[in-house]
Amino acid sequence: MGLAQRVLEAGGFATVALSMIPDLTRAAGVPRLVGISHPMGQPFGRPHDADRQRAVLRAMLELLASATGPGSQVELPFEWPETPAQVRKASKDVPPSPMEELMRSAPPGEEPGTAL
Repeated sequence: MGLAQRVLEAGGFATVALSMIPDLTRAAGVPRLVGISHPMGQPFGRPHDADRQRAVLRAMLELLASATGPGSQVELPFEWPETPAQVRKASKDVPPSPMEELMRSAPPGEEPGTAL
């Protein structure tokens, strides 16, 4: 993401990254960063929660409009309504993605589950 943003910025387009791991994203060299404490895969909020999704998008656009230049960063105050343990428990009922299944499958001659 950081490389794509730097290329866009060089072309005159201002960008902002939304990240659940702001320290890692900052290390990638993004010009503007919005950190948020949401579970992975749900940076804008839960599906069908249009109010939260709009609020996150507005906050990103506000940083884009107010930033004086690269290096701007803000941590959004939004809190996820469930604890991390509750989120993990709920995700146990969701079937794995095809990519996750592929990564967990073993190469020929190895036992399944040892690929990761």
